[in-house]
Amino acid sequence: MIGKEIHKFAKELWPINRSITGEGVRDTLNKILNHLPKLKIKSVKSGKKVFDWTVPNEWLVKEAYIVTPENKKICDFSENNLHLVGYSVPFEGRMSLEKLKKHLFTLPNQPEAIPYVTSYYKKRWGFCLSHKLLKTLKKGTYKVVVRSSQFKGKLNYGELYIKGKTDKEIFLSTYICHPSMANNELSGPTVLTYLCKWLNEIKNAYYSYRIIFIPETIGSITYLSMNYKVMKKKIFAGFNVSCVGDDRAYSYLPSRNGDTISDRIAKHVLKWTDKNFVEYSWLDRGSDERQYCAPGIDLPIASIIRTKYGKYPEYHTSLDNLEKVVTPKGLEGGYWAIRRAIEAIEKNKYYKTTILCEPQMGKRGLYPTLSKKGTFREITLMMNLISLCDGNNSLFEIAEILKVPIWDLYNVIDKLENHKLIKENLKYEKKNFT
Repeated sequence: MIGKEIHKFAKELWPINRSITGEGVRDTLNKILNHLPKLKIKSVKSGKKVFDWTVPNEWLVKEAYIVTPENKKICDFSENNLHLVGYSVPFEGRMSLEKLKKHLFTLPNQPEAIPYVTSYYKKRWGFCLSHKLLKTLKKGTYKVVVRSSQFKGKLNYGELYIKGKTDKEIFLSTYICHPSMANNELSGPTVLTYLCKWLNEIKNAYYSYRIIFIPETIGSITYLSMNYKVMKKKIFAGFNVSCVGDDRAYSYLPSRNGDTISDRIAKHVLKWTDKNFVEYSWLDRGSDERQYCAPGIDLPIASIIRTKYGKYPEYHTSLDNLEKVVTPKGLEGGYWAIRRAIEAIEKNKYYKTTILCEPQMGKRGLYPTLSKKGTFREITLMMNLISLCDGNNSLFEIAEILKVPIWDLYNVIDKLENHKLIKENLKYEKKNFT
């Protein structure tokens, strides 16, 4: 069960403090590198101008905690990296509870949860804790320790390129900047790692694959600033991989265009995976699709998601864990949904028959000699498929007409090709929806 393997990998990455820069990002990329030896770990220096943004300074945390008047250590960064507000500046001092509370963040409506809070672009320090713990704090003097630093360093990301028969690319992206939260976002990088392992095993892939592991927002903006002109020319389809690890729901978030091959395939896959999948609009966007589909960039990037970010109660809290939220079953479902979408794009060819009228199936051993349950459906599917192989319908379009999942047609196509009853119409080679 591949979901168990992915879940095990997620547990390995769980303790690492990830942010938009720093050792946590590099540690994560190095662990991904163990699975993907051809992954290139790249860097961009702090201060580099990337469109309207600037690559930030690197952030490093040595330790951070609070000591209560009773000499009890709380909000210890070493115990849970969500305790420290992301990008907190260094601070050491003593203060009253009243003053300390100005730097504390809780979720009163989720009293057991530690919230995820960041302050990337305004200098401050702060701690996150459960509201339950906050209510137990007594008046007195508190010791605060934040031993962190920000300095001219670099932003790191991972890039993998897999060459296919054509220079046209399928683009896959996920982000590696969140600390210990499971669905958002350990599910994306772990599922994508295993999708890459599968892609590396494909023989004779038609498309080339451009895959990146980046910090969210600033990472995609940085990457696009250096590569978007080439990407606009080469990228044929793609998916942003995020929140693909729970087993509660399936969701679809469109590209800004809403009608690219990525969109059509995503909806097809989800329709046959879970008829109750949730379809969102472009106005519900919130991840790196914002950058990939921005005006002037206009890449055909959609998202296949399990329960969407912001739509489950544990989102951006310590409750988003690898026990109750992200499961092996959920990760496996996310993996197969995206894999089926990629396979569908790979196999979406145009076929035409090689003979006039219906072929004689019996002499080729394609017509069952024994009638039993299921044989009628198989032969009907085969004959209907042949009837639509006029060279102008793609396999995806045929699947939609026949109202079957496209993967139900793969074996049928193989049989018909092996018996030379159909052939690819190269005139429309990989024309698809462009």
